[in-house]
Amino acid sequence: MKTNTFRQLISIGFLLFLIACSTKKDTFLARKSHALSTKYNILYNGQIGLDKGVVGIKANSKDDFWKRLPIEKMQIKEDFIAGEKPKNADFELAETKATKAIQKHSMNIDGREKNSQIDEAYLLLGKSRYYDQRFVPALDAFNYILYKYPNSSNIYEAKIWREKTNMRLGNDALVVKNISKLLDEQKLSNQVVANANALLSEAFLNLEEKDSAVAKLKIAEEYTKIKAEKARYRFILGQLYEELGKKDSAMYSYQSVIDMKRKAAREYVIQAQAKKAQLFDYEKGDTTVFSKTFKTLVADRENRPFLDVIYYQMGVFHDKNNNQKQALKYYNSSLKKATTDQYLIASNYRNLGNMYFKNAEYPIAAKYYDSTLVKLDSKSRGFLQKKIRKNLDEVIAYDLIAKKNDSIINIISLSKSDRISYFENYIVKLKRADKAKSILEEKQKVKSGNIGRNTSGMSEGSFVAYKEMRTLTKKKTLEPPSISENFIKGVAEVFYFYNPVLVAFGNLEFKKVWGERLLNRNWRLSDKNSIIVWRDTLNNNSTILKIKSVSEEIQERYTVDYYLKLLPLEQIRIDSIVKERNNAYYQLGIIYKEKFKEYQLASIKFEQLLRYNPEKKLIPSVMYNLYKIYQIIDISKAEPMKKRVLNEYPNSRYVQMINNASEALVNETESEYNKWYKLYREEQFLTVLEKADALISQFSGDEIVSKFELLKANAIGKLRGVAAYKNALQYVADNYPNSEEGKNAQEIVTTQIPFLEQMNFNTTDTKNWKILYKVGTREDKNTKAIEDKIKKFNTVENFQNLTFSYDVYTEKENFITIHGINSEVYANTIVKALKEDKKYKIDEPAIVISNENYKVIQIKKNLDAYLAPKNQ
Repeated sequence: MKTNTFRQLISIGFLLFLIACSTKKDTFLARKSHALSTKYNILYNGQIGLDKGVVGIKANSKDDFWKRLPIEKMQIKEDFIAGEKPKNADFELAETKATKAIQKHSMNIDGREKNSQIDEAYLLLGKSRYYDQRFVPALDAFNYILYKYPNSSNIYEAKIWREKTNMRLGNDALVVKNISKLLDEQKLSNQVVANANALLSEAFLNLEEKDSAVAKLKIAEEYTKIKAEKARYRFILGQLYEELGKKDSAMYSYQSVIDMKRKAAREYVIQAQAKKAQLFDYEKGDTTVFSKTFKTLVADRENRPFLDVIYYQMGVFHDKNNNQKQALKYYNSSLKKATTDQYLIASNYRNLGNMYFKNAEYPIAAKYYDSTLVKLDSKSRGFLQKKIRKNLDEVIAYDLIAKKNDSIINIISLSKSDRISYFENYIVKLKRADKAKSILEEKQKVKSGNIGRNTSGMSEGSFVAYKEMRTLTKKKTLEPPSISENFIKGVAEVFYFYNPVLVAFGNLEFKKVWGERLLNRNWRLSDKNSIIVWRDTLNNNSTILKIKSVSEEIQERYTVDYYLKLLPLEQIRIDSIVKERNNAYYQLGIIYKEKFKEYQLASIKFEQLLRYNPEKKLIPSVMYNLYKIYQIIDISKAEPMKKRVLNEYPNSRYVQMINNASEALVNETESEYNKWYKLYREEQFLTVLEKADALISQFSGDEIVSKFELLKANAIGKLRGVAAYKNALQYVADNYPNSEEGKNAQEIVTTQIPFLEQMNFNTTDTKNWKILYKVGTREDKNTKAIEDKIKKFNTVENFQNLTFSYDVYTEKENFITIHGINSEVYANTIVKALKEDKKYKIDEPAIVISNENYKVIQIKKNLDAYLAPKNQ
């Protein structure tokens, strides 16, 4: 009896289990069973995956405090595709669990969902898709909740998430409409109000309605109970007030973040301090309090991860107060502490570059600007630095030429005995520097564990050499190089193996480290023979050549004769150096005046140039520029310079410019260029080429000369072919390297000319052919006669598709060209008709050529090659 009862209980239990597992039975047991299983098993694990993924997103979404922060801390990947598969494993897990809950435990009976956790499953599904940036599928999930579960306890959360998704899809106006309606119609909890207003604020920002965004964000900040959100909202409010020009409100918002102390993330507190520093009033603000505040921040151990930001703001503070020494110190300290903020690093480099730029230390400034541009994103706000850096290239190039040539000229001007004495003094310093360098290298070997002599007990002579080396290597940046340094630099600035001094020095360094070695494999092994040999690879033979010892080569550097031989003593070379130096001074003066507005530096260069007695064509331009500069920096010098121009160059165009006709003259110059450019466009290349040299001479010293030079080069290309065109362009590139025309010429030589040079005749069939008749100028009787006959042929024979043109070929030969022919056979038929028909009778030989080959002969001017037997 007991056994039967037990079996009955098992049967009843199994039946109840089946009823509970069924999704088709609307029973209390089934509803509770599926709800519990969904909530505490499937959704629980799915929520863990979602939370883990969100933490990862926040960790990877690095805030850029140089820009306005987004209200929601989630960065959108630019390469996402709507509807694609999940990318994040955590969100994929959450989505899988939510889908499983819906598929396995949904109890949709008579059109109503009986499992109270299914709306939670759809919410989890939408969130996982949203964070995985699959916004269209996410929108479907949220809309399903609103459609199927209008009485859900999650209905308001689902509405907010739906609008967040709409905002990500760009439907900001719809977001404003729906969220405003939600806030007006419902009584919501504080956190829901905060979330709704934060979303509304971000939508207004996307619509560029900042005032409305501020109002909504203030409400969100007031209602939220989450400290991280409160700090973020306050910081963004400060940024928005800045953008709206409300400085006091911005300061208040940033201070409210600072006042949160440990309730806010330390990053927000430090960045709020930095923002306040940027808004500091340097005229009325209390600099003592400012310094004290930032010194306290530096001393706080909690702020160590943010020292790069703190030091940068201290650098800016001292920079604004013209305390360059302290500014330099803090900028460099910020760079040493720099982390991953590339724009902060670039800003340090930029400000350092600006400091050196203000001090006219252009080579150093250029290096800092280079570092700035490396760190800046191509889409960032670095345009100004790019423009300044481009101009600095010209200054550095011309300054190097000026200093190098000045050095050479000054040495040449010395007597022979003075030259010898000069180089003897230089050699003494050079020996000391080399010796000191050797001592330092040996000392470093000792420190790194290599065997060598410890220099701590160096002799008095060695110590003197050591000090000499330190002196040479620690020269101030602003100190101008001496004549000797510039001269040696000028000689040495060539490829390493073309410079015997550098080669000899390199050999000596090799010998000091490795000793004598054979030139073969495994040369580093110490048991190799100690004879230095070289193979004559240039003559492709294996003869082993003995050379003089390295020590002999290096000793040559210590002889006066070595340097005397390097001096250019021929008058033609000296004249070339002087001319190059004078042009460099002129260009420096123009750049300082026009591009940098450094009038004092410009006047120094122009005044020095006048003392050098430059070419006559430069003098009136230099005087005029000095006159304009003196009007700005020293009015007492302006009138005498004006009289000099008027008296010494009464017929120059600069007299008219001084007499308040400068604008008219500029227009006149442009008008003159436009006139000749128009003739070039009309294919009057020979006329342009014949006049080009006179125009270049007329406007010598003017910036427009480079335009005429490029126009001349283009005319040469049209008349003489690609080879002559290349040479003409290279001339423009070499002589006007820093003008736009010079750079364009170099670009053409580098990128287009190689392509043109590779063009060859094409023998493949084509449907575009031409007929050529050689003629002279357009005014020749023969040219007009051929044109009339072709025109008559087109009219009589009714060839509507045929056209003809007068095409320039060279300076002496041109073509009448018939176009619109679709085959070679058809072209020959037309040629025969024009030659044999008595109405036309064109006796001149015709050339039938394809369109592609016609391009080749026009570019290369190689008609004879085309007419050669192999091409017939």
